[in-house]
Amino acid sequence: MVTDPHTDPPTELGRTFTILITDDDRGSRETLAGLLADRGFPTLQASSGEEAIEIVRVDIIHLVFFDMHMPRMTGLEALQQVRLLNELLPAILVTADATRELIRQALQAQVYSVIPKPINKNIVLHTLARALQQVYGPPPSDPPPGP
Repeated sequence: MVTDPHTDPPTELGRTFTILITDDDRGSRETLAGLLADRGFPTLQASSGEEAIEIVRVDIIHLVFFDMHMPRMTGLEALQQVRLLNELLPAILVTADATRELIRQALQAQVYSVIPKPINKNIVLHTLARALQQVYGPPPSDPPPGP
C-alpha cells in the first residue's frame, strides 16, 4: 500500500495509534471503527461516556472520538473526566448538532475539532491525521536510499 505522509494517517514504521470511539449509537461506532480499521488503526469502542472514561483509565489511547449527545453524560462532560486522566489526549467531537454555541464550548474544552454527522470519510481521515501529527509529531521519514 502506498501512503502519502501529508494526507494518510501515520501508522507505518512502528507508529500505531489506538483510537477510542465513543457513541451510544452502535451503527455509528461500527461505521467509524470500520473506516479506521481499513486504514490500519486499532480501535476500541465505548457506548457511553462512563465506559470511555474506564477505557482511558486502563488502556493506552492516542485519540478519542466523542459523540456529543449520549444518555447520562455528553461527550464534553466525558472529555472533562478523561482530561483528569490524560490532559494531552486529543479529542474530536462528532455531532449532528454543530451549532455555534456547541463549537464554542468544544473549543473551550480544547477539543481538536468538531465533525458534523453524518460523517464524511475524507474529513474524518484528514482531521485524524492532523490531530495525531500535532500531538505526536510528523510521521518518521523514509530512510535514505542505500548505495
